[in-house]
Amino acid sequence: MSVNTLADTTIHIRRLQGGLAPPVAPEVFFGDTRLVSRWRNEPFEYDLPPLKHHVLAAKFAGSGMASVKIGRQLVHGPALAGTITLAPRGHAGFWRADAPVEVSNIFLGHNRLLACADQLGNGREPELLDRVNFGDPKLFAIMSMINDEIGLRDAMSHLFVEQLLDLVCLQLIRAHSAATVAIAPGPRSGLSGWQLRRVTHYMRENLAADIRLQELADLVNLSRFHFCTAFRIATGYTPHAWLTRQRIAYAKTLLKDRTLRIGDIAFAVGYETQSSFAVSFRKVVGLTPREFRRRL
Repeated sequence: MSVNTLADTTIHIRRLQGGLAPPVAPEVFFGDTRLVSRWRNEPFEYDLPPLKHHVLAAKFAGSGMASVKIGRQLVHGPALAGTITLAPRGHAGFWRADAPVEVSNIFLGHNRLLACADQLGNGREPELLDRVNFGDPKLFAIMSMINDEIGLRDAMSHLFVEQLLDLVCLQLIRAHSAATVAIAPGPRSGLSGWQLRRVTHYMRENLAADIRLQELADLVNLSRFHFCTAFRIATGYTPHAWLTRQRIAYAKTLLKDRTLRIGDIAFAVGYETQSSFAVSFRKVVGLTPREFRRRL
């Protein structure tokens, strides 16, 4: 099915709920993945068209029954707390729920799911199954942690959610797809010379920016999983630690110019505060920036 024929996920979830818009968080995650914080779903009957996202719902409270009819197939289950519902991308069906429930949602981008599947081998595209109030304690626990992070919007929370979304994809492929996908071995060698040079050059050219792990992995056409492993094999450092060393190396050069204030140098190499810069600098160099300048 062409992507252009798939329906807008948010619009149809709103229509399903009688015009009540889902509380979609403003932050967009890798693969056009969106999060919806915990909200109340009223009873409904709705003929859902093929959507462009995989829609997941984690049930926190509620009662009654829910079902989806796809052709002649009927999938149904009681709305128990701790269960999950999955409407895979591109699956049309008639959905019904006869009682209110409290849920949180993930609108999972298909490209993100494919990126995860690429790491598992065989080159097969996962075919997800329709689930209605299905028991999966692991997936529910992951989605609960994601719900707890919605709205924090700091860099650490963003990275934490990205990792949790990768776990969501893995669990979907492992437990909610039509065929088991064999796991391929990870990288046995580090980044090649040209890959390490490209990543390092990008870091040095963007020291003041908030560089995302996905940006670095994209530079060398690797997933974040394989990139982190290969990077550590090649350098002995994590990408974040390597970036920190690039920032501190440039800061040491700037400190030679005594007309520059230390606070301005901190901002120039990507630190929001002078104190956080001083902590990182001392950890790498063994001296504070001021002590380092005095010894020049």
